[in-house]
Amino acid sequence: METVIIAAGSNLGNRLDYLRKAGSFLEEISEDEIFKSSIWESEPVGAAKYTFYNSVASITTGLRAEELLKELKDFEIKCGREAKPERWGPRILDLDIILYGNLVIESETLIIPHPEYHRRLFVLLPLLEICKHQKVPVSGKTIEAMITDAPKIVIHKSNLSW
Repeated sequence: METVIIAAGSNLGNRLDYLRKAGSFLEEISEDEIFKSSIWESEPVGAAKYTFYNSVASITTGLRAEELLKELKDFEIKCGREAKPERWGPRILDLDIILYGNLVIESETLIIPHPEYHRRLFVLLPLLEICKHQKVPVSGKTIEAMITDAPKIVIHKSNLSW
């Protein structure tokens, strides 16, 4: 069993509903209780035009990382996401594996830790809520240190829950 951090984001349609569906799905596939951060609203990055709702969850799974990635991507498509969306474009639902225990994985289809998360306040601020003192593999930095170094964006914690 591994503890896995999943980032969830949505900026199309009923964003809150998509995050809640994702939360229920993650509860179904987790072997133990899951922990979810608050929902944060952030400005779009890249080609996306609408603000995002973002959050992270910690799950426990016996699935290998590649198997978990397939489950997440299949669920995104079930929710209506395009199979090959525009990079950094609008998303009905985006589920990314950020950390998979302390493993470092580099394959053709998966890189863990996620290669961009340390530059994304919309992942780091929610992550701080559920993993405040965790040091991450590769860099050994704390979440707080990565927040200090990350590019600044417009982001705020909402009072919504998923």
